Amino acid sequence: MAEVEEKLNHDNQNLDKKVRYRGNHDKPKPWDDDPNIDRWTIEKFDPAWNPTGMLEVSTFSTLFPKYREKYLQDSWPRIESALKQYGVACKLNLVEGSMTVSTTRKTRDPYIVVKARDLIKLLSRSVPAPQAIKILEDEVQCDIIKIGNLVRNKARFVKRRQRLLGPNSSTLKAMEILLDCYILIQGSTVAAMGSFKGLKQVRRVVEECLRNEIHPVYQIKNLMMRKELAKDPALATESWARFLPTFRNNSSIYFKFDSSGRMFSKSSPKARRRSHIQHYLLNRRLARQENLLLVDKQLESGEYFMNDQKKADKKWQEKQEKQSEKSAEKKRKRDASFLPPEEPTQNNNLNKSEESKKDITELTQSLKSKTKELKKQKKTQEKVNAEEYIAVA
Repeated sequence: MAEVEEKLNHDNQNLDKKVRYRGNHDKPKPWDDDPNIDRWTIEKFDPAWNPTGMLEVSTFSTLFPKYREKYLQDSWPRIESALKQYGVACKLNLVEGSMTVSTTRKTRDPYIVVKARDLIKLLSRSVPAPQAIKILEDEVQCDIIKIGNLVRNKARFVKRRQRLLGPNSSTLKAMEILLDCYILIQGSTVAAMGSFKGLKQVRRVVEECLRNEIHPVYQIKNLMMRKELAKDPALATESWARFLPTFRNNSSIYFKFDSSGRMFSKSSPKARRRSHIQHYLLNRRLARQENLLLVDKQLESGEYFMNDQKKADKKWQEKQEKQSEKSAEKKRKRDASFLPPEEPTQNNNLNKSEESKKDITELTQSLKSKTKELKKQKKTQEKVNAEEYIAVA
């Protein structure tokens, strides 16, 4: 027994003394265990690190839509001056509809040309120039999410894309505040700018919304809870699964969040069995109602008491009547194409005829009035005595 114990102790010592370093360069460094060093910080580039510049010219170009031409033409001097500070040349080609960026002899940062490529991509996706220029900073990254191929139906795609915006863009603003990112939804793409962590969460929220997995409002509630839990240093090493909310949709599926913040669905067997029974009973009830309605109609028409031959004859007769109605309608439409069009009536002739009628009526009225006056004059002349007007001599 003593020999076995000695052997086990020797093996444990060998396990503790693992050979971890091989070669001349794979050796422990004095800064490996330094708690004052933050390995996640991105240091700002110093031009003194690359005094000689670039050896080769790197070029990137991208196309932009026609409706962005006027805006890019107006804001191009500002973009050109921003890139000039980093020693990057840019060119706007309105004939081809393209933007090009390339390194020069003054370029010192080797990664700035990739940032410039992201800049022209964001400009082509309708991001404003002042916002897109921020991508040149070391702390800001971007991600262009393609959502056009996630949904086949166009109407459904528009509806789900509207979920990301929300009423008066409230959902989008809430996501921007919680994730500390700039988000722009344009056409079939979503452009996002921010940190790596925020961009990862933005992509997850957008893709799950377009796939109809989870509504963005529930994602916002989860993010709000996680933001509050992050303020407590005592929960830094604990799992947050018990604090995160659970949501339930109409199909008896429960949505839960794991410790990493990703949502997963879990449907209980009882809920599935209950839903199956409800669907079965509903289908039976509907079928029974349809049968009752059919029997009532047959009783009213007298078809319920007919034999099979009479029923077949009645169906054939109804079919013939429908065919005759359709054929008559088609014939009427064909004959309508051969009828001569109605001649257009001239408004001038109508007006002239109406005016002539008015003139005739006026003439007849004037003649009648004149005849009446003449008659009155004759009557007055007959009553006058001429001797009264003769002077007595």
